Amino acid sequence: MQVINPATGERAETVEEHDASDVQDALERSTAAYEEWRERPIREREELLAAAGDVLRENEREYAETMTREMGKPISQALAEIEKCAWVCDHYAQHGSAYLEADSHPSPPGSDVETVYDPLGPILAVMPWNFPFWQVFRFAAPHLTSGNVGLLKHASNVPGCAQAIEDVFREAGYPEDVFQSLLIPSDLVDDIIEDERVKAATVTGSGPAGRAVASTAGDQLKKSVLELGGSDPFVVLDDADIEDAAETGAWARNQNGGQSCIAGKRFLVHTDVYDEFLERFVAEVESLTVGDPMDVDTDVGPQAREDLMETLHEQVEASVEAGARVLTGGEPMDRDGAFYPPTVLADVPEGCPADSEETFGPVAAVYEIDDADGLLAKANDTELGLGASVWTTDRARGQRLAREIDAGCVYINQLVKSDPRVPFGGVKESGYGRELAREGMLEFVNRKTVWTE
Repeated sequence: MQVINPATGERAETVEEHDASDVQDALERSTAAYEEWRERPIREREELLAAAGDVLRENEREYAETMTREMGKPISQALAEIEKCAWVCDHYAQHGSAYLEADSHPSPPGSDVETVYDPLGPILAVMPWNFPFWQVFRFAAPHLTSGNVGLLKHASNVPGCAQAIEDVFREAGYPEDVFQSLLIPSDLVDDIIEDERVKAATVTGSGPAGRAVASTAGDQLKKSVLELGGSDPFVVLDDADIEDAAETGAWARNQNGGQSCIAGKRFLVHTDVYDEFLERFVAEVESLTVGDPMDVDTDVGPQAREDLMETLHEQVEASVEAGARVLTGGEPMDRDGAFYPPTVLADVPEGCPADSEETFGPVAAVYEIDDADGLLAKANDTELGLGASVWTTDRARGQRLAREIDAGCVYINQLVKSDPRVPFGGVKESGYGRELAREGMLEFVNRKTVWTE
């Protein structure tokens, strides 16, 4: 695996891949580790997870710099990501036992009926590069604590992150092989899912990746959870706080270089406030600092890879050719590295890439819409359904609209985020299943009914 620093275009490191033989050895070790790990008292597993949170905080600068070097995340955001990973460890260390408590059910006199939650075994996690620590920890924290063991197939451009995460669990005192990183190409994933020792799979990534994993897992009658991206609407109603909406919207679109499934991507603005919002929004976008991701003052770093930036620019060019108007940005930056400026498109025609495809980078599409019904229709005019953001000073109005938006989560007067305390996931082609909170923890357990007379 060739690690290319996206801020410079230079090779940072070469990492040797694992081969099919290495995978077989890992699966054998994983199975053996599970037999011991599943018997560990839940309190011991929680204590080890708390220790993992401590390891993350103790080494946060090292881990953040690895992240920034491999995929270009600005260092301040990388540090925040490590802190968030420590938080999810804290959360399940504190609440894991409660989440896994048995549920009692009505039963005849003299009998006792409950549902207990047992682990499944080795779980494969196929994870993306955009949040290379957080995506993994929001899988590992709940599911290792429930008694499963983890196998990570990380994105090929962040092998240092994959190795560092394995080291976190080792340094925290986890038994050997409870969590393993497999540095493998994607063409070995199907074989792993088909192996009888692997009991379930989860993937965060593109639609094609999710469909491939779901197809193989389904053929093997194995559970899968998919989180597959979004084209999130950012709905600005006529009574919104425009200053707040514009400031938050600029960040919702551009944090992490715009490379986020839950970024605000389609800005749907009521005609009564459209001009004011657009003026403020463009000003906020233009105020963001693009530069060296190792600089703490940088807001937007490079795109993670040169080819990803090229694909993004092709989407912008095709949208402009179809009639979209560039208000700021719109061209790759004249400097070393895969830098693309924060970009705003207006007058976006229906069916162009900025309208109908997920733009995975700092490109915002802004629409002027006459009424609330039109805003709702446009919000739902997508095959994806991950998140949505609604802006209004009337909280009850926002809640009513939220119930009508086809998405896995809707945030009112806030950007969309994932939080350990609440379930996260999508509908439609954004996938199925949930991560985080109790609902996420129970995705990979055997919900076993126990009837006692």
